[in-house]
Amino acid sequence: MEDPMMFFLSTVFSLCLLALLLRFLHRFWWTPVSIQNRLGSQGIKGPSYRFIHGNNKEILEMRAEALRKPLGLADDIVPRVLPHVHTWKNMYGKNYLSWRGGQAQLAITELELIKEVLNNRDKVYQKAPPPFYIKKVMGNGLATSVGERWVKHRRLINHAFQGDCLKKMMPEMIVSVEMMLQSWEHHQGEEIEVFEEFRLLTSDIISRTAFGSSYLEGKNIFDMTKRYSDIIRRNAFRIRLPGISEIWKTSDEIEADKLLRLMRDSVMEIVEKREEKVRLGDIGDFGNDFLGILLQAYHDVDENRRILVQDLIDECKTFYISGQETSNSLLSWTVLLLAIHSDWQDKAREEVIELFGHKNPHPKDLSKLNTMTMIINEALRLYPPALVFVRKCEREVRLGKLVLPANLNLFISNLVVHRDPGIWGDDAHLFKPERFSAGVAKATSNNVAAYFPFGVGPRTCIGFNFATMVAKVVLVMILQRYRFTLSPAYVHSPVLHSLLVPQHGIQVILHTLQSEESDVTLKQCT
Repeated sequence: MEDPMMFFLSTVFSLCLLALLLRFLHRFWWTPVSIQNRLGSQGIKGPSYRFIHGNNKEILEMRAEALRKPLGLADDIVPRVLPHVHTWKNMYGKNYLSWRGGQAQLAITELELIKEVLNNRDKVYQKAPPPFYIKKVMGNGLATSVGERWVKHRRLINHAFQGDCLKKMMPEMIVSVEMMLQSWEHHQGEEIEVFEEFRLLTSDIISRTAFGSSYLEGKNIFDMTKRYSDIIRRNAFRIRLPGISEIWKTSDEIEADKLLRLMRDSVMEIVEKREEKVRLGDIGDFGNDFLGILLQAYHDVDENRRILVQDLIDECKTFYISGQETSNSLLSWTVLLLAIHSDWQDKAREEVIELFGHKNPHPKDLSKLNTMTMIINEALRLYPPALVFVRKCEREVRLGKLVLPANLNLFISNLVVHRDPGIWGDDAHLFKPERFSAGVAKATSNNVAAYFPFGVGPRTCIGFNFATMVAKVVLVMILQRYRFTLSPAYVHSPVLHSLLVPQHGIQVILHTLQSEESDVTLKQCT
């Protein structure tokens, strides 16, 4: 006779397996079929859903094929960077349905719909949960949190990137740039790879301005974030199956956990150094930089304003990663465009010399850099650092003429909008800073959804003022000393790796202005 206990255990085990199977089928079969039929009845088309993988395999194949094709300097980069979006938009229309595994994504490119989603006045379009590895590294930092936590942290951190706080960062920015330019003195007339140069520079700027340290002190963090970014890229389209992924870790997950522990230790070391200085009386308070503001909140006596130690760590990691990568991307693509378009480089230099001469920039005159502002705006239009914004429908909602189900993701790309000839004209892929001669509002006919390099609405990137200020300070100091031209070795290869980056770097040749001026004077004398 069968043991009752064994019978009971086998029954429980069978029921658990059945529950897992039903959960699996609901996620990867029933829900996708239901959503596809529901949106299809409203005229929304798209590539067919493939069991478990969705359209991931197709996307990977398109990306691999796109990267094999050569690209001209004035070509549209959308077919290379987002080939699936380019293909499916042309095939299925401005709004189409695709699949990231079993998750439905409605891609929208109509300006009015984009504006409604990103402004999120009814609070129904929340930021979608980030991919697994991004969530692990950024935790509940500002970039990934939602709801009351996000409101609290946004209000807290916002102070670090406003007016006076930004101005106080400039001296440290200048120190970092001067160190980079000193190293460039040994490469006059030679080729340099600016994407790597700016990676080190922006890392040092963030360490100095936000954490009161230096690149050397934060080097471990930046090195680890670079290694972690490689893991994110390798797993961008990998499916994590419910149940199995929770009990079995891949080699990348094991490596990621190790890097996260090391990152946490490195961040805490910087935090504890600041706390020790306050405790010993070396400094009067925690300070008003990014780290100081977080520490004040961590030690706040008011429980409602206080943040947890994990919150502090998550915010530090978020800014180390997103702040550095965004600033590096903006600087690198702007220098590329100025290397190609020497006329605009000359115009920018004339403005810089007129305002600052050969002295270091100062905050009160940065806002007078009209030509440089136009150049940066156009660089952000053509090469925005972050290309994709994903929002999630928290409940069933009407968007335009569509009725969208709960839990549907909405996929929005500023790159697609920024380079749309229907919005910007037939020259949409060309570098023409004069588009912004009368400001962003005039360039977009007051339609904010036509230009949003850092997002639109309440979740606009909090560090956009910081990134543009860094770009202006760095460009001013470079233009005062050098002219730069594009190296024959450069291969135009923008690619999406979390942010928009040059796959093979950006090589330019440095020409010292002083030596050129001396040559002209010598010729005149002879």
